Amino acid sequence: MGIRTEVAKAIVEKDSVIEQLMLAFLGGGHVLFEDYPGLAKTLMANSFSKAIGCGFKRVQFTPDLLPADITGTFILNRSTSQFELRKGPIFTNILLADEINRAPPKTQSALLEAMQEFQVTLEGDTHKLPGPFMVVATQNPIEYEGTYPLPEAQIDRFLMRLSIGYPSLKGEAEILRRRRARKTDEVAMTSVSSPAVILEMQRAIEDVHVDADIENYIVSIVHETRKHGQVEVGASPRGSLALMKLSQAKAAVAGRDYVLPDDVKDIAVPALAHRLILKPDPWIKGIKPKVIIDKVLSTVPVPKARA
Repeated sequence: MGIRTEVAKAIVEKDSVIEQLMLAFLGGGHVLFEDYPGLAKTLMANSFSKAIGCGFKRVQFTPDLLPADITGTFILNRSTSQFELRKGPIFTNILLADEINRAPPKTQSALLEAMQEFQVTLEGDTHKLPGPFMVVATQNPIEYEGTYPLPEAQIDRFLMRLSIGYPSLKGEAEILRRRRARKTDEVAMTSVSSPAVILEMQRAIEDVHVDADIENYIVSIVHETRKHGQVEVGASPRGSLALMKLSQAKAAVAGRDYVLPDDVKDIAVPALAHRLILKPDPWIKGIKPKVIIDKVLSTVPVPKARA
């Protein structure tokens, strides 16, 4: 797709991550980037918004950030003696919540209604957010001092958890080469879509066929996460819905109007891993939820193609 090509002008070697971000957006969901500093999380979100012609705002989450700093507030217009709404940065298409776990729970919760209902309530009045809308949140996986861990209810609202990861030796050299050639930090990009087109694509994805066998395959995978011996809490029905939405988006991007088992398998880890809470013993041993999902995928029977 042209979107992937445009974003790849700024992001080197990460086509799979770009595609997954695109799938989440087309699926109408939100993304949590859990990665180390300096790996282009902000650049990824900003470049993606430019490529699709959508609005972009960034909020740096800090301990003193207030909910009104995100959603907005009413201020007095002295000339009219009326209170007027000053909209916060959440009124955009793509909101980057940078280091989301550095803000206290009250501020984090300001995103909950927006993420679930695509609206915010201020002084009792409901305000719809512009469509399409997506929250891209980031957090550092190794820094815990001065942070407020995201509650499970909020983590579960992210359609996917992604990691960009370090580039290869060749890829990092390419980053330097491109920067020298540009002679500026800015990357020239062309918008190849628009909010209206994205909304139409999101509606079209709803028409991608999901066979009954695929539905059973999806729910079987999710149910196995709940029964796994190393898992304290498995994925909820929201996880099943996420897996279905992303599978439909993946099929549509591949040019199909039906979902294959491979669509489900390819997207299962980023769709489900962050929803699992491991038991203390495997957690202490450093076992990752990704390993659990991979084991589940290897045990759940794959539907056979119908003749």
